[in-house]
Amino acid sequence: MLEIDLIEKCKSNNRKAQMQLYDMYCHGMFCVAMRYLKNTDDAQDAMQEAFIKAFQKLDQFKAEVTFGAWLKRIVINKCIDFLKAKQHQIYSLDESFMHVEEDENWQVESDISKEEIVNAIEKLPNKYKVVVMLYLVEGFDHEEISEILHINNNTSRTHLMRGKQKLQSLLKHKIDGTGY
Repeated sequence: MLEIDLIEKCKSNNRKAQMQLYDMYCHGMFCVAMRYLKNTDDAQDAMQEAFIKAFQKLDQFKAEVTFGAWLKRIVINKCIDFLKAKQHQIYSLDESFMHVEEDENWQVESDISKEEIVNAIEKLPNKYKVVVMLYLVEGFDHEEISEILHINNNTSRTHLMRGKQKLQSLLKHKIDGTGY
């Protein structure tokens, strides 16, 4: 059965079709949730809540993007909500008056592994870590990030720039042999 047909059946509350759609996407969406929450139970809870919301709001899905991309955004929003609820607040500062210099150079030393980069990202303060992950890992632009996090565009750019600086500092300590 085509995904479009499956989605149409889900819109009419066909439980079997909903289960099929869930089975198609649950593993991928769990991986997305784990990138943000780092705890299996929390990731499963956020993913389940995201699927419930997706099925409730399925009539709003207009196929302007793929279903997977639409669902992924819901999962990310649920993860962010979950982090906020656990007092890992992402503080929105009014930094609109600041000029943020764009620097798209994200290169690191070739002897640094992907795992070391991921570990360094985990050590960033939450307000920087979430923006860095949304930008680098998920591929969102600043406009999308500002919409997801309810911050202005300049704040997103500032958090990315500062996150990148902290990340480079953490990785520099690794290169210098001083560890994290």
